[in-house]
Amino acid sequence: MAFIYAMSDMHGDMEAFDRALSVVDLDDPANRLVLCGDYMAPPDTDTAMIRLIMGIQGEHPGQVIALMGNHELAYLEDHRAVASADDPVVAWLRGLPYYWETDTQIFVHAGVDEEAQDLWRYGSEDAYFCEKFPWSTGAFLKDVIAGHVGTATIADDPWFHDVYWDGQSHYYLDGSVHVSHRIPVLKYDTVARRYTCFRFGADGSVEEHEPML
Repeated sequence: MAFIYAMSDMHGDMEAFDRALSVVDLDDPANRLVLCGDYMAPPDTDTAMIRLIMGIQGEHPGQVIALMGNHELAYLEDHRAVASADDPVVAWLRGLPYYWETDTQIFVHAGVDEEAQDLWRYGSEDAYFCEKFPWSTGAFLKDVIAGHVGTATIADDPWFHDVYWDGQSHYYLDGSVHVSHRIPVLKYDTVARRYTCFRFGADGSVEEHEPML
């Protein structure tokens, strides 16, 4: 049995990231962790979380997939003229993919061009994967797992900061960490083909449950 874990929009909150990582099992080399972008805290000058992710990738080769987010893209554009070519953080950022696929899923920061149907990979510029707005809902060819827009906005509930599932093909992960200090974690059982997520209690307890509509 293998699991795929996903989270997004950590925005430099190291404490929340550490708590989210506590439910991720990378001891099994078959498991994967997909990070869907936006790693730095505003104003996007602190690269501590990026260096931490780079370290986790080094400890678990091939298991941790980090994707490009709009903040990473903006960082590269803003620092392109002054960044040293041998800066390991810049080199890492330049190598980030815009999406990661399985047979049934697309992991991405903001979304894909769903009107293009099976041509979604080619229907837009790379930045669209990081900046798509508004979000999509409903049925699509594959499940789309994304961040970028707070789930409180999508759910139209200012107190909702969990994984949001639209009941069909979309799972959204941005828990507005700057407000909630929570990073939702989505877990996918590749054998049972079942999604779950986690509720973190103030007392340190963790409850695994199915995503809410």
